[in-house]
This record gives sequence, structure tokens and C-alpha cells, in this order.
Amino acid sequence: MYQFIIILILIVCILLAIVVLVQNSKGGGLAANFSAPNQILGVRRTADFLEKATWWLAGILVVLSLLATAVIPHNENDTVDVDDANITMPVQNAPAAPAATATAPTSETAQE
Repeated sequence: MYQFIIILILIVCILLAIVVLVQNSKGGGLAANFSAPNQILGVRRTADFLEKATWWLAGILVVLSLLATAVIPHNENDTVDVDDANITMPVQNAPAAPAATATAPTSETAQE
């Protein structure tokens, strides 16, 4: 399921990039190449279609992204529960504690 959603996201991203690149910032865009006045899709209708397609594809991309985060596959071995983990070292592998041979000076010896 996750891979399917990722593929859909990639397709929507490619379509969105194409639609945005086809548009002209001044409203000409794809419709500027067609100069016949009696076409079914005029300059304004093509600009409206491209603008609506941009908004729809952007909305679909947001929904698919949220859906993808909801269905991310989780591996149970990835998370470690600290309470259940055996993190104590066995006694034979623990390093030996250093012998306490030196003692700290007391306040009486420090004054002398």
C-alpha cells in the first residue's frame, strides 16, 4: 500500500511540474500558441483549466502525503522498549573496580 501511494505521489508531482511549466505568468501559456478565434478552448478557458488543474494536483499531493505518513510500514524490531531491553552487563564481563588504596585527606591533615 505504501509503495502504491509513493508511486501516486511521484506521478502527481510530475504532472504538477508539467502543468506549472506550461502556464505563462502573464496568462498566455499554452493557449498563446493557438491563435484561431473559434476554438473550443480559448485563451481564457485554457488558463482557467491550467489554474484549476494546478490547485487540484496540489490538493491531491497534500492528501497523498498525509496518507503516506499514516500508512508508513513500521518494523517492530526498529523500536526498543527500555523496560523490556536487557541492558545490564553480566558480572563476568564487567570491568574490575579499581582497588581503593588511596584515601582522601581529612580536614585536619589539609590544615597542617
